[in-house]
Amino acid sequence: QVQLVESGGGLVQPGGSLRLSCAASGSIVSVNTMGWYRRAPGKERELVATITRSGNTRYADSVQGRFTISRDNAENTVSLQMNTLKPEDTAVYFCNADIYTRIFFELSLNNYWGQGTQVTVSS
Repeated sequence: QVQLVESGGGLVQPGGSLRLSCAASGSIVSVNTMGWYRRAPGKERELVATITRSGNTRYADSVQGRFTISRDNAENTVSLQMNTLKPEDTAVYFCNADIYTRIFFELSLNNYWGQGTQVTVSS
């Protein structure tokens, strides 16, 4: 069983900063790409940022230059530093990861989601 647990959401004023963290736990062999997605009220879930195991990153145009994704492969964690936050960044943020587990002698690659953490940017 694998779990992704997010932390760090909350209420912040426009222009402020927040740091989200996500920890993967369970019967993990290896964690491949990790990422953050968000779903704003009334909108579809969208990609925010991803990072491969080797550290290659990808960002949505709307957060490029303001958000930074990082990871710790030894701890199976991923973080999202969010600076210069805007009201339009208000959303539920979800952690996502591609994770290898082993069942008996077989490796299995599956995609997992965290439960989400609310980020509200408002004055």
